[in-house]
Amino acid sequence: MFTSQTSSFQESIDVEEKDADFDSEELTAYSPKTQHISSYYSIYYYQNTRSESSEENVAWSQRRADSTTSQDDFSLTLLDSSLPAEAEPELRSYISRRLSKGALLGGMGNIATVELSVPEQAVGCYCCLLEQERSPEQPEADGNGWVVCLLGGSEKGLNLFRIELDKYVQGLQSSLTPEMQNLESEVRPYLSRWYEESVMHIHRVVQLVQTNISYLLYAALSHTHVEVTGADERTKTDVARFIKAASLQGLVQEEPSTASLCKTVSEDSPTDLLIDCASSPPAFTNAVSNRFCDDWIQAFINAAERFNPFLLRQILENFKLKAIQDMNNLKRFIRQAEMSHYALFRCCLFLQSCGNGDVLLQNARAEHSGLPEACSIIRVLEEFLAEQAVGTVQ
Repeated sequence: MFTSQTSSFQESIDVEEKDADFDSEELTAYSPKTQHISSYYSIYYYQNTRSESSEENVAWSQRRADSTTSQDDFSLTLLDSSLPAEAEPELRSYISRRLSKGALLGGMGNIATVELSVPEQAVGCYCCLLEQERSPEQPEADGNGWVVCLLGGSEKGLNLFRIELDKYVQGLQSSLTPEMQNLESEVRPYLSRWYEESVMHIHRVVQLVQTNISYLLYAALSHTHVEVTGADERTKTDVARFIKAASLQGLVQEEPSTASLCKTVSEDSPTDLLIDCASSPPAFTNAVSNRFCDDWIQAFINAAERFNPFLLRQILENFKLKAIQDMNNLKRFIRQAEMSHYALFRCCLFLQSCGNGDVLLQNARAEHSGLPEACSIIRVLEEFLAEQAVGTVQ
């Protein structure tokens, strides 16, 4: 009866069969097969009908007539692209159709699958219209802007990194001007790095720490501060972004207050997780993990060996989903245990089998800090886990 209420580890790392991009074979296979994923970019200047009345803009568009697509109410001019020559006009035609339908809104990223003359044939495409800053001195420029396209992997894969892609493209806004005099010095290098900066950070972290990835997973779940030394700024940023991506902050219902959670964390883990990257492999101090986090090590290692950052992100999302499911189960058991000794027994069995009891109770204690009956139940559960830990050591 109890086992029917909790899913197995295998179920938690498998993805439904309908997700063809990340099937169960990809998540659990031990094959070291490497998957090369190509990435591309394109950037266009978008002009509405009113702006084209400007003589300067008309002359500019005429000079680029071979790379400009014109519609009744706008024109789209190629500024730069890493796509093959035969594929770029196909993308420009696709973007023009999207603009004609009003499917691209200023500042909002749009992700879809496009078929182009590239080896992959069908690739995921992130598009965003960055509107030109409005100026009283140039009213004819109202509504103009730049369309930035980032291509690679699949539509599902890019959707896993939507937040990172939005942030990266928005970071380009301050460097864009109608004249694009900084194209080669700033814009092109920035766009060329989109895949490395927005997608590959999780892969770099897994490659760096290898089987010690469980320590980072545990730190993210337990709200433990992580400090990295002996590393460059990119590595420090990568680790911080991994911790943020693995954290459940903002995802758990009835999230505990910051004050109560910080108090709980300081009581449970008074020391930070320290990672010294001066040595190879990195040295960990105050490292803590549990069976739940350890169970995910192999899935992360396998995906990293296959060089598939999208698969890695999917595994990370599955890890968080399983942790959330367990937290919700514990909350339900605690409510039931207030009225039933049998429910309390079931709660003890659940904590013993899930492998994440210490983290679950830490969050439950913070969340139920103002409920005396729930706190008494949690104290009993903590004593149970402590006894189990002593018994295991002996």
